[in-house]
Amino acid sequence: MADKTETVILIHGLWMRGQVMLPQQHWLRAEGFAAQRFTYPSWRDGLADNVRLLSRFVNQTQGSVIHLVAHSLGGLITLRLLAQEPDPRIGRVVLLGTPYAGCHCGATLAATPGLARLVGRTFDDWFGLPRPVLPPATEVGIIAGTRRLGIGRMIPGLPRPNDGCIAVDETRLATASDSIALNVSHSGMLVSRACTGQIASFLKTGKFIHA
Repeated sequence: MADKTETVILIHGLWMRGQVMLPQQHWLRAEGFAAQRFTYPSWRDGLADNVRLLSRFVNQTQGSVIHLVAHSLGGLITLRLLAQEPDPRIGRVVLLGTPYAGCHCGATLAATPGLARLVGRTFDDWFGLPRPVLPPATEVGIIAGTRRLGIGRMIPGLPRPNDGCIAVDETRLATASDSIALNVSHSGMLVSRACTGQIASFLKTGKFIHA
């Protein structure tokens, strides 16, 4: 069991609220972590605003070690935070379907008249800026999905394999400590026990469970 002083902050993605992280919160608590959910205005506010909100939430969170687990857009906010003097208690980070290297679906929507606003200000800000440089000691684990179930099935050109929204190649981060692809969809990551097991493994050991 993990030390009870180890806290996990769960960060949701675009068009969502913190409630979508309830299953992962429940299962990570069963793994011994003190898990909490962070909610932010994913569509309305800009990247800097949401990084500031996350930083404040982290600073107010108790625990000697704080891990971050972020889904999709939440991972982009997390990465930006890590590059900007993060709380020294931050331990390991797991990104779930986070489009660090690009986002075909989001870029297509952003370029389509009448649909551009759907991606929100944080998305626009992230892809309008250079990628952040993470501290050398940052331990990041990447989980990508390969089940093609989601909005991406309606958007031509999404590379395969993908999770129905984000391509596996779009989740790549050269400095990641470990990565794994699971047979889950983009939204399915939020309710997957297999995903929780991999998250817990990385948070405890710095490695995923590879077959």
